[in-house]
Amino acid sequence: MTSKTSLTLMDPALVKPAVWAAFAKLHPAVQWRNPVMFVVYIGSIVTTLLGLQALQGTVGDSASFILSVAVWLWFTVLFANFAEALAEGRSKAQADSLKGLKKSTWAKKLKEPTHGSTWLPEQAENLRKGDVVLVEAGDMIPVDGEVIQGVATVDESAITGESAPVVRESGGDFASVTGGTRVLSDWLVVRIGVNPGESFLDRMIGMVEGAKRQKTPNEVALTILLVALTIVFLVVTVTLLPFSIFSVEAAGSGTVVSITALIALLVCLIPTTIGGLLSAVGVAGMSRMMQANVIATSGRAVEAAGDVDVLLLDKTGTITHGNRQAALFIPAPGISLNQLALCAAQASMADETPEGRSIVTLAQSKVQIEPLVGKTQEVPFTAQTRMSGMDVTRPDGSTRQLRKGAVDAVRKVLQAQGNTMPPEVLRAADEVSRRGSTPLAVVDGNQVLGIVELKDIVKAGIKERFGELRRMGIKTVMITGDNKLTAAAIAAEAGVDDFLAEATPEDKLTLIRSYQAEGRLVAMTGDGTNDAPALAQADVAVAMNSGTQAAKEAGNMVDLDSNPTKLLEIVETGKALLMTRGSLTTFSIANDVAKYFAIIPAIFVSTYPQLAALNVMRLGSPNSAILSAVVFNALIIVVLIPLALKGVKYRPVGAAALLRRNLAIYGLGGLIVPFIGIKAIDLLLVALNLV
Repeated sequence: MTSKTSLTLMDPALVKPAVWAAFAKLHPAVQWRNPVMFVVYIGSIVTTLLGLQALQGTVGDSASFILSVAVWLWFTVLFANFAEALAEGRSKAQADSLKGLKKSTWAKKLKEPTHGSTWLPEQAENLRKGDVVLVEAGDMIPVDGEVIQGVATVDESAITGESAPVVRESGGDFASVTGGTRVLSDWLVVRIGVNPGESFLDRMIGMVEGAKRQKTPNEVALTILLVALTIVFLVVTVTLLPFSIFSVEAAGSGTVVSITALIALLVCLIPTTIGGLLSAVGVAGMSRMMQANVIATSGRAVEAAGDVDVLLLDKTGTITHGNRQAALFIPAPGISLNQLALCAAQASMADETPEGRSIVTLAQSKVQIEPLVGKTQEVPFTAQTRMSGMDVTRPDGSTRQLRKGAVDAVRKVLQAQGNTMPPEVLRAADEVSRRGSTPLAVVDGNQVLGIVELKDIVKAGIKERFGELRRMGIKTVMITGDNKLTAAAIAAEAGVDDFLAEATPEDKLTLIRSYQAEGRLVAMTGDGTNDAPALAQADVAVAMNSGTQAAKEAGNMVDLDSNPTKLLEIVETGKALLMTRGSLTTFSIANDVAKYFAIIPAIFVSTYPQLAALNVMRLGSPNSAILSAVVFNALIIVVLIPLALKGVKYRPVGAAALLRRNLAIYGLGGLIVPFIGIKAIDLLLVALNLV
């Protein structure tokens, strides 16, 4: 897709604007939107003022120590701003490329229906919902709409990235057209479906611009938790000052804890890591969905994709290839497999349908195809005859009729000639039907040679994908219009958990509501107007870009590739977003433990010498301990930016296994890494004599 960007994670084209944006985000109105980082922001201002006072000799701590703490607190804020700006920059790069698709174009607008077909030029931005326009070969489709007359090929590569043109026609599920695409042949009469600013391209731009992103419910809930933790630590930190004053007076020795040390303690104890990266994770999640060629209407839809536990999938095009293919030759009694395969292939030589080509391919794997001797004439398939084949006029003037077609149609022709179809062939045809496949009878003149089984082939690897989803606790349900026998056969082969056969729009809606009544979140795909009610009801509704306008408006995601199997990738992307946020939260809370052992002994050891036993890292001095913790607290945000933007790698495991893995890697890692990092920074500060 044109909107996709090939920019790397730390591409200078993204990093440079993000650096400037990090400073621009220091405005109080911007900082206030992130309560955790706002506390760090206030702490940075206070320590800066204390440092300026120290330069004048009006406070106890050395000016160099206070200003060092202040600098690293500012870095903490800037690094958090940088992470958010970098994520927004990736989304804005996508939005900018989309804006390049918006061009001021002229359209041929129908003057008035009562005045006949009079088409007048009109600028695209002046068109309104309900207007009718004519789009001819070479013209750009001005605005989203629905084809009401005509058939044409349309180049949608600017939107989907697919170079192959698609056919758009009035009626059916392929009547929707998108503004910014170009008609390559013939003409279309389009009824405009949106007003200015409401087109699909406009919505795409708005969706991918991270700056306009609304917080999702999970993100709001996590923000509330982080704010609560921040308030708790703020109250605890504030009470430490009077406690220190009382302790020093009671002991008659020691030093009252400084404001700088308390601010450093507060900043290190509150969840600054996840607080600084939370917004970046959310923006990056929508950006990753966009890179998969899926437009989500909100972050809520992306998160819901990670929470779904029921997937409704159409059989045709999702689970199966959607076109029947020859799978088996069943010869009649007295006929060899080679005879049947050769005749079936010869009857299909001129058949360019997927079924016809598959018969030739299967036959070539069984026997060498011999050319027909004589003059040939194709007999095309018709709805009346339900057969196709080839007539061959031999050199001696005799005619050979090769046919393949529906079993009942062939039987009627044979009966009209006074012949019958062998009962063994009829039984074979019934068995093929019970397997959910389609039988085709093959005849040479009035001789029945056997049956070709046409099967809607289940996609390779789909059963394994469903197994992965099952291990994640997600139930898969196949939706099909086939009869129950056929549906059961394909469901068993594909490995889905359940199926709905002979499905109507009402049946789909009822099924979704029944799962939701059980407290489950349901995801489904659709492309037709008849899918719109179910899409509107589903928690995650992925509409195909090639589908109708009604389907796209009902869904909360649009797949630009119109690939129904994309639903599986969408679920994985949503889960990766939730896993990333959970992993970073676990790490952020766990790494506070090391900071207790660094800062608490440092600020109270002069009053309570026994606390020196808690200095397990053997840090050089109280000041170096405090500064090392602050420096680590800032740098860890930078280290985790790539993880926040790329996301934690998705793994198809259950919730319990995922929790164990999360605690082992990010929980235990969050405990161990700070001890190593703080000690290394302390050694460097002492070696350079900076404290």
